[in-house]
Amino acid sequence: MPISKCPKKSETLWKEWDRKAQKNGLRHQVFAVNGDHYVGEWKDNMKHGKGTQFWKKKGAIYEGDWKYGKRDGYGTLSLPDQETGKYQRVYSGWWKNNKKSGYGIQFYGPKEYYEESGNRYEGYWQRGMKNGHGRFFYLDHGQLFEGFWVDDVAKCGTMIDFGRDEAPQPTQFPIPEIKVLDPDGVLEEALAMFKKTEEEEGE
Repeated sequence: MPISKCPKKSETLWKEWDRKAQKNGLRHQVFAVNGDHYVGEWKDNMKHGKGTQFWKKKGAIYEGDWKYGKRDGYGTLSLPDQETGKYQRVYSGWWKNNKKSGYGIQFYGPKEYYEESGNRYEGYWQRGMKNGHGRFFYLDHGQLFEGFWVDDVAKCGTMIDFGRDEAPQPTQFPIPEIKVLDPDGVLEEALAMFKKTEEEEGE
């Protein structure tokens, strides 16, 4: 009985090229038409894993984790000052679905070195906005605000002088120290209230 071999079906040329063009795994540099480029890992033609994105028009750089084409995980976004071109606005922290989410530090600053003289926020983020407990360092004025934030608005907290003597533009008047004039009297009153509550509960 004769054995016949069927010739292997050839794949159409465009399908072969398309298969080869799919981005999966580590790629060196992939450029967009507008000049943006990305270096890093891919999965199913989407940025996925570790990678660095460069935006030509804004001059911005994001370096960190990606998930299905969006910033997700830990990463750092650096934005240059439009006048000087130096990187002065930097966020380093957690991302979810392309927005700041979780703990992160936002550096602001009109000075050349944001680490030394720029303002910064340390705290929690949600939907790309300050949400939850956080601290904002006004290093240009020498003050620190610590409190609770809701959608980028400080709702309650305390402001103290913080390195005011070394600040490049210190506030005109220092924040007065808050202190109790009669701490022993306050303690006695609190103890009396506590004893009164205990007696009422005992009846």
